[in-house]
Amino acid sequence: MYYLLKLFPEITIKSRSVRRHMIRCLASNVRNTLRPLDPRVKVQERWDILQVALPDDLIPAHQEEMQERLTRIPGIHEVQAVEEVDFDGLEDIARQVVPLWQQAIAGRRFRVTAKRRGEHDFTSADMERHLGTQLLAAAPTARVDLRHAEVEVPVQVVDARLRLIRQRWPGLGGYPLGMQGQAMTLISGGYDSPVAAWRMIRRGIKSHFLFFNLGGPEHERGVREVTHHLWQRYSLSHRVNFISVPFEPVVAEILKTVPDSLMGVVLKRMMVRAASRIAQRARVPALVTGDAIAQVSSQTLTNLALIDEASSLPVLRPLLTEDKQAIIDQARRIDTARFAEAMPEYCGVISKRPHTRARRDQVAAAEAGFDFGVLDAAIEAATLTRSDSLGDTMVPAPQALLTLDSPAALAAADDVSVIDIRPPGEREEAPLALPEVPRLEIPFYELQQRAEALPDDRRYLLYCDQGVMSRLQALHLHDRGLTHFGVYRNTASR
Repeated sequence: MYYLLKLFPEITIKSRSVRRHMIRCLASNVRNTLRPLDPRVKVQERWDILQVALPDDLIPAHQEEMQERLTRIPGIHEVQAVEEVDFDGLEDIARQVVPLWQQAIAGRRFRVTAKRRGEHDFTSADMERHLGTQLLAAAPTARVDLRHAEVEVPVQVVDARLRLIRQRWPGLGGYPLGMQGQAMTLISGGYDSPVAAWRMIRRGIKSHFLFFNLGGPEHERGVREVTHHLWQRYSLSHRVNFISVPFEPVVAEILKTVPDSLMGVVLKRMMVRAASRIAQRARVPALVTGDAIAQVSSQTLTNLALIDEASSLPVLRPLLTEDKQAIIDQARRIDTARFAEAMPEYCGVISKRPHTRARRDQVAAAEAGFDFGVLDAAIEAATLTRSDSLGDTMVPAPQALLTLDSPAALAAADDVSVIDIRPPGEREEAPLALPEVPRLEIPFYELQQRAEALPDDRRYLLYCDQGVMSRLQALHLHDRGLTHFGVYRNTASR
């Protein structure tokens, strides 16, 4: 048995030279994807298909894995498991084909599609008529429908050999990876950016991954996992880079210098500004984001235009007109939704009254007081990991955090202080009432710098409105060895 790989239909309408180039590229990608499991895999290029031969002694687990990988390689429309046998005339063909399709066509509309190469005493039309008659006799509840068939029965004869298609699986479609160049995808670990990356991969674009770390090691751990999954599952034929940029200092500078209503737009501008510099350094010509129109305040057309002005490279947005539910549904199909569902939602800045139509002069004035040395330092501190090493360099799992969830539990602990890490504006709008517990006020963007100066003979519990920021900050401190920090979540007030 061997496998036939049908080309994505858009490949077959290209010019002769482009089509040959794409077929060569696809064959190379198939070899790169399968040969790590067994170097004896053979891939033959044909004008309209690829033929993949596996070793006869391949263990079943490796054969099953190879079949799975074939269905996830961009550029393949369909994967067919084929067995070649001898035949002696139309009756012998029917004897071997009918048992394979009898159950599949029962109660359904079908058509026979015959292809023939070589010298025979019958035509392709003869084969189709004869097999159709025999299949109807074997499955009386089926019926022939040449225009709207539910099941297509393919039959191929090459000289004196009959190709029996034992199984068929839909392929990923799209173009061979690498044919359309490369791009840098800004990935956050939510639903949107992995789907955006997948869509670019499917269109043949080699996608590197750029992560702006806003929540410490736990945030990076989750994003590394979904990135490794995307690479291993859909672009294994090419090694790509995962770049992590420590962006917490940039967020802190924005919170100190930028007006509340413009924080979201300025943060996105800082990201694409840094991304374009990093991509240009790596000779990558375009950026990719998971933005969709009007999904959040920074994604109005006006604000997206202002964000793009901060980049010296084009910003591609494959999800621009998608509904959120459609994005989530596709994330489930490509198996990235589970990562988004397990990751705490993290926003670098949350404006109370964000501008949906920010003005260019307002943004310029807001950025005038920003210390761009902070952005330069973040770019220089970026770390790079090759995709084939992501699984070996995952961030270690965090230790358990001390967590108290009521004022009574706090009062019972005599060595505990609470640190309110909310920005000043949020503290003023909703003061934290804990008269019997020592309390400090340190905004989260200052906490990492000030934590070591606090006495270590007490335990410090971090507080924020939703508990997400406090947990991320506490985990970040634990990774630095400051294990006397925990979380206070006042569940009684919700």
